[in-house]
Amino acid sequence: MAVMDKGADGRDDATNRLAAQWDRLRARLQAELGEAEYRSWIRHAALGGLDGDELAIFLPSHFLRDWVRAQHGPRLTAAWQAENPAIRRVDVRIGGAPATDPPPAPIDIAKPALPATPRTADPAPRTGEIGGLLDPRFTFANFVVGKPNEFAYACARRVAERPASHGFNPLFLYGGVGLGKTHLMHAIAWDLPASVTNGVAPAVAYMSAEQFMHRFIGAIRSQATLEFKDQLRGVDVLMIDDLQFLVGKDGTQEEFFHTFNALVDAGKQIVVSADKSPSDLSIEGRLRTRLGCGMVADLHATTFELRMSILESKAALSQAKVPAKVLEFLAHKITSSVRELEGALNRLIAHANLFDRPITLEGALDVLADLLRAHDRRVTIDEIQRKVAEHYNMRLSDMASPRRARSVARPRQIAMYLAKHLTNRSLPEIGRKFGNRDHTTVLHAVGRVGELMSRDVGFAEDIALLRRTLEG
Repeated sequence: MAVMDKGADGRDDATNRLAAQWDRLRARLQAELGEAEYRSWIRHAALGGLDGDELAIFLPSHFLRDWVRAQHGPRLTAAWQAENPAIRRVDVRIGGAPATDPPPAPIDIAKPALPATPRTADPAPRTGEIGGLLDPRFTFANFVVGKPNEFAYACARRVAERPASHGFNPLFLYGGVGLGKTHLMHAIAWDLPASVTNGVAPAVAYMSAEQFMHRFIGAIRSQATLEFKDQLRGVDVLMIDDLQFLVGKDGTQEEFFHTFNALVDAGKQIVVSADKSPSDLSIEGRLRTRLGCGMVADLHATTFELRMSILESKAALSQAKVPAKVLEFLAHKITSSVRELEGALNRLIAHANLFDRPITLEGALDVLADLLRAHDRRVTIDEIQRKVAEHYNMRLSDMASPRRARSVARPRQIAMYLAKHLTNRSLPEIGRKFGNRDHTTVLHAVGRVGELMSRDVGFAEDIALLRRTLEG
């Protein structure tokens, strides 16, 4: 058995070489990215082990891991390959900080360079030890507004301008994954006027409901519940993301309820997000009532036009040349999540920059093959009819029956609408599946459902829920 040579520090030579390469690479990234960007994101990365040709890099939180993967993943891989050609892949994971580098102190979120906002003169919001990072990309200036999200956007702007104003406390944002709830929450924090705290940057506590629960449990274990309560109740704005996580956690719900009351009574603002409206969440009755007593705003599923606007905006910000036919292709294929849509565009741009190639439709099909396969699941008209019939508690046979009672006709129209938008079947083909109806009947149903969605928010949310169920 060969004996590994050990260095003066007790580590083998291969480990020492890897550590030296990591030091050089970090210095180069610091020079390339600038001090603010490096300190905010890369500084917290820790070197992991090398397994074959794959190198692990660790970051201390889900947020940091996702950010570095999305924004600097290709750059890290290219930098490592230049430093060590044996490394073919860099895997960014969640893990602890290196022993030689102490855990980072709470980050001063004013450090990252911010895009221009309507109030650039105001101090950036403060986050204390319990507050999570705010994403500098998530501002009102970078939020693309369309019909599906304009009401939620307007409510968020109102809260940012006048926190804790009557009727808007709490602000409850709800909608499906990747539709912009978190973006709006961060935008509120960035845009808060310093006037709410007499010229001092407002203190904001932003966290997920899961983080709230873990920190509450940790405070109980360490007998520090009073300190935890004092920290939370000393903020100007409390933001809790993904409240649905608290379903079934009665003790944490009770603590949140008392925190909620204390902050509202003190004239502080609360912003909450979830995947369902308060009335649909399986949470304690008094908490559900309190959450619904302010402003409830939903974000609907995106339209093709809104997805195109988002893609055009992101492409312009990145200064990348993306052909219009590629943007249209992405807007047609990736419909369920804005987050996935932006991620797909980022992958195309990063791939083009890494290999110095133009972005083409053929290249997009190759680079995004895995993502496109996931979105290529074929929804059938039979499946749509079955899901709609279950949702409205009607007989499946009535989808093709001549009955015209409202309790049957409306769900049938909804099923036709979904068949038009979720399948590639022609209008005559859809009509045949609904009892050999004429294509003009299908066209009328599609137009009628679209009209009702534009007038009735509850109805539109019902359709969006059905659509997400079928696309999932």
